Amino acid sequence: MTQTRNILLLSANPKKTSQLRLAEEMRDIKEGLRLSENRDLFSISTAEAIRPRDIRRAILTYHPHIIHFSGHGSQEEGLVFEDETGAVKFVDAEALAGLFELFANQVECVVLNACHSKYQASEIARHINYVVGMSQEIQDKAAIEFAVGFYDGLGAGEGYDLAYKLGCNAILMAGIKQHLIPELINLKLQSSTDIFKKYTSEVSQNIYIERPPIEVKCYQEIIQPGALIRIKAPQKMGKTWLFENLLSSAREQGYQTVKLDLQQAENSILENLKTFLQWVCVDVSDTLDIEAQVNDTWQDIYGVNKNCTRYFQKHLLSVSESPLVFAIDNFERLFQYPDIFSQFCLLLRGWYEKARGGDRVANIWKKLRLVVAHSTEVYPSLDSNHSPFNVGIPIELPEFNQQQVKAFATKYELNKQLGQGLIKLIELIGGHPYLLQQAFVNLKSQQINLEQLFTLAPTEEGIFSNYLRQLLWHLKPNSLLEVGYKKVVRANAPVRLDAEVGFKLHSLGLVKLSGNDCVPSCDLYRQYFSERLG
Repeated sequence: MTQTRNILLLSANPKKTSQLRLAEEMRDIKEGLRLSENRDLFSISTAEAIRPRDIRRAILTYHPHIIHFSGHGSQEEGLVFEDETGAVKFVDAEALAGLFELFANQVECVVLNACHSKYQASEIARHINYVVGMSQEIQDKAAIEFAVGFYDGLGAGEGYDLAYKLGCNAILMAGIKQHLIPELINLKLQSSTDIFKKYTSEVSQNIYIERPPIEVKCYQEIIQPGALIRIKAPQKMGKTWLFENLLSSAREQGYQTVKLDLQQAENSILENLKTFLQWVCVDVSDTLDIEAQVNDTWQDIYGVNKNCTRYFQKHLLSVSESPLVFAIDNFERLFQYPDIFSQFCLLLRGWYEKARGGDRVANIWKKLRLVVAHSTEVYPSLDSNHSPFNVGIPIELPEFNQQQVKAFATKYELNKQLGQGLIKLIELIGGHPYLLQQAFVNLKSQQINLEQLFTLAPTEEGIFSNYLRQLLWHLKPNSLLEVGYKKVVRANAPVRLDAEVGFKLHSLGLVKLSGNDCVPSCDLYRQYFSERLG
């Protein structure tokens, strides 16, 4: 950046919405740019407590290149403002996109620092080159950290891509696990990305590679009364694929199925056990198309776990003779909420034990089949008598072996194109399902050729960069993990690490165990992290 950039900071916090630290955010952005080496290249204007029509007026007045909005968002309803009467007013994506289209030749970047603003960001990105939106609810502190990191990057002369990455990293450096919530949408990449996603959805959703005897073991267990299946693997190892396959098999048996993805739970839901369990009850009821009767069932005289148990027994399990498969994905989301985690584990263990008896109530609970999937075993300590993680059937997903990788490539009709390159690809990324899928989809859709894939793989330009960066962000806040992994990737032989460090690196999928020693899980990790761990 060599010419002056006009930045317009907009904020709205209507009286009937929760109060945000917007003044602090604006002050920190201004202070960061004031201290930057390129301070003279930025001009900052602000408009606070804006109403919808004030956006148009501010753009016409200040001619901004960068527009930053701080406030509230409400998914498809839109961003939240206050109208002339003081009432809450939503402005939806269509209206915002229409306004920004009129200024597309002037505005370079829009940052929507508001919860659930990705929907609006996606529409605006049809006209503006760079747009940042939030994929879900984001904490006030995390929003401020992102904004400060983003503008620190711009102040240092970096482009919007790196500034965005610095903003995400700032959240993680502050110890907040919300660094994946901000999403950057680049207009230049939007068209090819849409094609890529469409291809991925149409082709990949029909591809499933079995890892015997795992599937058969799960199919046999799910038909057992009161079953509990625990699926564990690092992220992106195919848990969701197995999950969906198992649910499909259960539906073929005539079972009812409910999938609860804890990544979809807003932070406010996870702040209180009662709110969380009522959300579970309502979500399951909605999935089964049963009218939620939480308010009628919930009795203050009982504890919240008892109330949730009564709801499942009376309104979900007793209303049908068909077994109910209750599958909980991304269970690790609860690890950062120890109070909810411990009580919910106690609840699930109690349900499992209820099905072990021979009375009328036990027969009701035998209809419940629990499936729990999580990415790591590094969870808060639990009394073994209260934990669902030491009962039921454990399933740990391994990487694909060479035969399974070849079968995977065959599904994409890439055998001839890859040739001997498939062996080289296995040497680079092993049998990691997600990395293989990314390679195959990009090659099949001609987003990249084989030579480019190998050359760019360990770089920020490569197709694996987003995934590798997420792993890096897991390491950076923990100096012990970072130092330990640096030893592993820079050594020419297996490395002996502290047992806890080695276990955590293995849980993240970053190392394989060789006896009591550690080696990088694949050569891609060795190359990438050797460069980036200082």
